[in-house]
This record gives sequence, C-alpha cells and structure tokens, in this order.
Amino acid sequence: MTFKLLMAPAVLLALSACAAASSDYPSLAIRDAERPRGAIDAPPPAEPTPPPPRVVGADILRQVSDLRSEAASAHQRFLRSAPAARRAVAAGAGAARASDAWASAQVALADLETQRSRTAIPLADLDELLVSQATAFDPVAEIAEAHAEVTALVEEEDRVLAGLRSRIR
Repeated sequence: MTFKLLMAPAVLLALSACAAASSDYPSLAIRDAERPRGAIDAPPPAEPTPPPPRVVGADILRQVSDLRSEAASAHQRFLRSAPAARRAVAAGAGAARASDAWASAQVALADLETQRSRTAIPLADLDELLVSQATAFDPVAEIAEAHAEVTALVEEEDRVLAGLRSRIR
C-alpha cells in the first residue's frame, strides 16, 4: 500500500507533462502555402499518331520471288515429264499387275509424283513464311499472292496425277 501512495504523485507528475500548453508546439493545421490556388485542370490528351504502315522487307520479297521461280521451274519439269507418263500409263492400263507395262507405268507415275513434290516444297516454304508474317502482324499480300499461284500449280499437277492413277490400277 505504501508503494501505491508513493507512486501516485509520480504518476500525477508524469500526466501533467502531457497536459502542457499547446502554444509551445507548432500547429498541424494546413498552412497558407499548402492551400490549393487556382484550378487544377488536366491538359487534354494528345491525339495518338498512327504507327507507320508496315511493309514487307526486301529479304522476304526476294525469298518469295525465289520460291515462286523454284515452283515454276519444278512445274515445267512436271509438264515435260507428263507426256512420257501418259504414254506409259496408256500402255500399262490394260496390262496385268505384274507385267512389265504395268511396272513401267508405276515407275512413270512415281517419277511424276516426285516432280509434283518438287513443286510442293516451295508451297510449304510459302506456308511457313505466310504464317510467320501473319503472326507478326506484318503485311502478307505479296506472300498470299505467290501462295495462291503455287497452290494452283500443285492443284493442276494433282489433277493430272489423279487422272493417270484412275487409268491404271
């Protein structure tokens, strides 16, 4: 109990320090310099400038031109090989399966299919080029045009081969 009596004046003394006059300390109120003046308007947003049009690079155009030329020359080789294959198929059309005429027709068809594959290889390269350009959001008009031309060549070759295959079984 004596301890409590001795502690009471110490606590009162400590609490009186907290109740000191507030004029000794600066005010925490907003100062005049901190007050906003005038209007705070955001400037209007600037008009975005459109990005420059994307163009196909010269190296891509050269590659497309090379693939077009490669397909055209392969197609010409196919067309030069087609008459010999037609003659061989005509000779083997009514022959027995194991006969020399039938075997010669099969070899001629295989040679013609090889020529067709040489035309299809540039088409596959154009496919890959078309996809890579399209996924990069680059222009694809020139590539698509070449792709359509080479596709037409391959489809023509497919029709020739289908006609020859239908004549020999």
